[in-house]
Amino acid sequence: MDWLTTVDHKKIGVLYLIAGGFFFLIGGLEAILIRIQLWKPLNDFVSPDTYNELLTMHGTTMIFLAAMPILFALMNAIVPLQIGARDVAFPFLNSLGFWTFFFGGVLLNVSWFTGGAPDAGWTSYVPLASDTYSADKGVDYYVMGLQIAGIGTLVGGINFLVTIINMRAPGMSFMRMPMFTWSAFIASALILFAFPALTVGLVALMFDRLFSANFFNVANGGNVVLWEHIFWIFGHPEVYILILPAFGIISEVVSTFSRKRLFGYSSMVFATVLIGFLGFMVWAHHMFTTGLGPIANALFSIATMLIAVPTGIKIFNWLFTMWGGSIRFNVANLFAIGFIPTFVMGGVTGVMLAAAPADYQYHDTYFVVAHFHYVIVGGLVLGIFAGLFYWWPKMFGRMLNEGLGKITFWTFFIGFHLTFFVQHFLGLLGMPRRIYTYQDGLGLNGMNLISTVGAILMGIGTIVFLINIIVTAKKPKNLSNDPWEDGRTLEWAIPSPAPEYNFAQTPLVRGYDALWKEKMDGNKGMTPAEPLGPIHMPSPSILPFIMSIGLFIAGFGFMYNHYIVAIIGLVITFACMFLRSVIDDHGFHIEPDEMHDKGVKG
Repeated sequence: MDWLTTVDHKKIGVLYLIAGGFFFLIGGLEAILIRIQLWKPLNDFVSPDTYNELLTMHGTTMIFLAAMPILFALMNAIVPLQIGARDVAFPFLNSLGFWTFFFGGVLLNVSWFTGGAPDAGWTSYVPLASDTYSADKGVDYYVMGLQIAGIGTLVGGINFLVTIINMRAPGMSFMRMPMFTWSAFIASALILFAFPALTVGLVALMFDRLFSANFFNVANGGNVVLWEHIFWIFGHPEVYILILPAFGIISEVVSTFSRKRLFGYSSMVFATVLIGFLGFMVWAHHMFTTGLGPIANALFSIATMLIAVPTGIKIFNWLFTMWGGSIRFNVANLFAIGFIPTFVMGGVTGVMLAAAPADYQYHDTYFVVAHFHYVIVGGLVLGIFAGLFYWWPKMFGRMLNEGLGKITFWTFFIGFHLTFFVQHFLGLLGMPRRIYTYQDGLGLNGMNLISTVGAILMGIGTIVFLINIIVTAKKPKNLSNDPWEDGRTLEWAIPSPAPEYNFAQTPLVRGYDALWKEKMDGNKGMTPAEPLGPIHMPSPSILPFIMSIGLFIAGFGFMYNHYIVAIIGLVITFACMFLRSVIDDHGFHIEPDEMHDKGVKG
């Protein structure tokens, strides 16, 4: 019950981590099944229809249900600590965000058991996703599940924006915020502007499918290219929503384990803002083959190439941070250092794809698959692993095993490059995306086999990580505030794991890398900005959980045209909203004499 009702940002972070990790395993399993199907020509391991479902669900699960929530886990667990806050701005909303995401994801995956998962690709292009070509309920699950999960992401983004703007500790100006907090801030702003576009597109597709509207029905005056525009106006900023927090993690890890201040901090901040800004101006580079014309293609080509400039600034700043530092090659830092060249490779192929004439050749080949996996897996997932190894002691009070961690790093890193490096050449040889088999004698056999071996290696690395978590969970919680001994930011100034109230006294921030500054001045910890006193805490609530169940029920009702069920689901949700509005809940206080025994039970 404690976990179902919690509004504590650290526990919600753990919930996001468990749910995201679960979906990550499902998405990974789908990926391995795809690779087994492609390991030899004319294979019949799965049927063409099942292959389309696997392909669609792998992409959708990994982007929306695995990558986003694991980043949200780290943002929840760490951002309030880094800015010296006691919680997020809206703890109730934080809980609601998690549960709507979770039930949206469950709804999407229920489709496997009800006669067919979505099969129109993770981008769900019309007319393929229309009821003409996808007559079963699969795409309906996609539309409803992502709308419900999207509510969670949107309220989460709003919550972090307000938290970072309003709840920074005294002395923490914007230009003293840690890089991870900055990246979470910009990503949250992108969520605020990008997700409504997705919601509009999904609602229009839902009306087309469930109520016979004509947004995308060409025969009745609709437009199929409209869906591409709506989807990619969301879809390209989504890439930066994912990768910016990973950039923030890399900045923290590289700086900490080089024992040096991050090189060029202000240029890093401006590069992050610029990437966020330009991210909205490049969506049509996914559409160079739709016939937008030379002017549109040229503008989107130039805008796409411009993004390479702020990204390049970041790469050089990380390298200069390590230059002359006393570098420690522990697991977190191995993932961070492995991230840098891998992400550069993803970026370089991105610039190749940005050239519209060349894109005509690359488009819809495995070259594109290789490119975006280098960015999303080689960038984002390596960044997530770095962040998990780095902040695990702060979240759970225990250190992950370094030996097992190094096995995870090498199997995953080598497996990743084996899987996706050869796919560039498969693409240049003309292997199309989204095909479930290929002919013998085309020169594709060997590289597809290598790719499958690499995917299995990545799977092994992930299993070793799970073993690591189980081994670590048996250790005692006896870590100091700063187990790495080189912590630079505020989260390392408080016990590991953090107590329920985070900071007994709000810290006074006197510079960038606030804790490091105090260490250099010879102080034991942070100077408090207030006297010891009672701390106000929000009360736990079951309402977010019940509201999300209501939306889950309503989703089923709409899909199967049982409007009574849909109305019951909506009534549950609105009743919870009504209760939340009329019942005054003032929370509770923790008194100073209670503080020493109020640790978070992880």
